[in-house]
Amino acid sequence: MELIVYLAGQIHDDWRDEFAQKAKSKNLPLRFVAPQTNHDRSDNIGEEILGKQPSNLYKDDAASDINNFRTQVLMQKADIVIALFGEKYKQWNTAMDASTAIAMNKPTLIIRPESLIHPLKELSNKANVTVETIDQAIDAISYIFE
Repeated sequence: MELIVYLAGQIHDDWRDEFAQKAKSKNLPLRFVAPQTNHDRSDNIGEEILGKQPSNLYKDDAASDINNFRTQVLMQKADIVIALFGEKYKQWNTAMDASTAIAMNKPTLIIRPESLIHPLKELSNKANVTVETIDQAIDAISYIFE
């Protein structure tokens, strides 16, 4: 049985590659999908598809429509949603993806450092599992296959 895992979270480092490598080292039958990780592509997709927009407001709105469409399709196909919260970047998109997954009744696992326990307490309470490290998340998923 292969599971599709949606990896929500910030796009400014290689945490997804680390997660995939650790899953592969444990021979977990997982396939990964994610939000668009090319920041420029994500920001400009609205204009690339719909044409030049009259202002930055409309440019962002058009890009958001298409990015949200993509996210919804991929998240609906996912068996598990992992939302990683880091300390360095604002995490609005991660919080939105985690909340959407929870509202869709998707099994949701949150990874967040100890320093974010308080600000993420409500979201963590709604998720199925909250851990502090990628290794703990991998172990939780591994347990599915025992």
